Amino acid sequence: MMVFHAHAGEGRLTLETALREATTHSALAQAAQAGERASAQAAVRAGQLPDPMFKAGIDNLPVTGPGRFSLRRDDMTMQRIGISQEWVSADKRRLRSQQAQQVVKRQRAAFLQQIASVRQQTASAWLTASYASRALGLQQALVDHMQHELEVTQAAYKGNAARASDVVQSQGMLVQTQDDTLKARQQWQNALIALQRWTAGAVDDVQGDPPALLSSVETMGADQLRERQPALIAAADDVAVAQADTAVADSERHANWSWEVAYQRRSLGSDMVSVGVSIPLQFNQANLQDRYVAEKAARATQAEFTLDDIERQVLADIRSQANTLSSARARLDSLRKRLLPLAQQRVQLAEAAYRSGVGALADVFASRRADLQAQLQVLDLQREAALVWAQLEYQVLPMDDITTAQAGSALPAPPSNTP
Repeated sequence: MMVFHAHAGEGRLTLETALREATTHSALAQAAQAGERASAQAAVRAGQLPDPMFKAGIDNLPVTGPGRFSLRRDDMTMQRIGISQEWVSADKRRLRSQQAQQVVKRQRAAFLQQIASVRQQTASAWLTASYASRALGLQQALVDHMQHELEVTQAAYKGNAARASDVVQSQGMLVQTQDDTLKARQQWQNALIALQRWTAGAVDDVQGDPPALLSSVETMGADQLRERQPALIAAADDVAVAQADTAVADSERHANWSWEVAYQRRSLGSDMVSVGVSIPLQFNQANLQDRYVAEKAARATQAEFTLDDIERQVLADIRSQANTLSSARARLDSLRKRLLPLAQQRVQLAEAAYRSGVGALADVFASRRADLQAQLQVLDLQREAALVWAQLEYQVLPMDDITTAQAGSALPAPPSNTP
C-alpha cells in the first residue's frame, strides 16, 4: 500500500526539497541498496571454506546366510562414522572474495544509477509543474482582465446596436481564453501528480524560481565524469567484475582436494581408522577448464569494449545536450528582445485605437491573446530548455553523495578460518 508523507510548507515544494524527498523515499533506490547489502553478505561467504561433511554408515553388512542383517555375526561388518572436508586453497578463497567484493561495488554503482535517475526524473517533474503553474497564472490573469473590460464595455454601451457585434465577438474570445485556462489548469494538476509519483507525498504546488540554465557538467572532463557519472562507474565496475571472474576461472585449473577421516567399529576384532584423499582428475582440461577461462576472458574483453562505447555515448550525449541548451539560451534571448516587445506594442496600439473610438474591444482582446501566446511561447521554450538542463545537470552525482554511499556500504569483516 502506498504511504504518503507530509512535507514542510503544506505541500509546497522547492526543487531541493523535492529532490531530497524523492531520494529518501525512492523504492527503486532502496531496492538497489538491498541488492548491495545482499552482495555484501555473499562477499563474506565467498572467502570461507565449505562446510565439513559428517558421514555415518555400515560397511560389509551380510544380507544372506545365517548371519544376514546382523551387526555382530561377521568380523568384516563395521559401523562407521567420519568427517570429510573439501579443501579450497587460501589463494582461491582470496580470489573468490575479491570477485565478490567487485560484485558489491557493481551493486553500489546500480544504487548510484537509481539515485541519479530519480534525481533526473524528479527535477524534470518539478520543472514541468513550475512552468505549468506559470502558464496557468498568465492564462488566469488574462481571463480576469478580459472579464473586467467586457463588463465595463457592456455597461457603457448598453443598448448601442453598433457595439453589439463587438461585444459578442469579445465574448467569444473570452470563452476561448477561459477554455485555454481550464486546459492549463489540467496540465498543472497532472504535473503535480507526476511529481507526487517521485516524492511519495501530497504536493499542493511548487515554490521557488527555476534554476539558471547553466550546467557544470558541460565543462567536465572525462576523468571527472568517470568518478561522478553512474553509468560510467557501473560500466567500469562491470570490467572489474569480469576480470575478477577470469582470475577465479583461472584458479580452477588447480582442482580442489577433499580429505576424509573415518572411525570403524568392528563387531569382531579390532576397531579401525581410515584416512583418504579425493583428487579430481582433469584429463579433459583443454575442453573444460581452459574453455571456462577463455569464456571469462572473452567476457572481460566484451566489458572493456562496452565501457569504451558507453563513455563515447555519454560524452556525445553531453555535447548534444549542451549544444541544445546553448541554442535554447540564444533563442530565448532573441524572443525576449524581439518577439515580446512587438507583442506588447501591438497591445498598446489596439488599446489606443479603442480609447480613441476607432478600434474595437475585440481587437484589444485579440492583441492581448497574441501577447499571451508570445509569452507562452517563451515560457514553453524555457520549459524545454530546463528539461534538457535537468537531464544534463543531474546525470552526475555530487562527490559527497558518492562518498557517503561508499562509506555506508562497508563490508562486514569476515571471520578468518585460514589455517
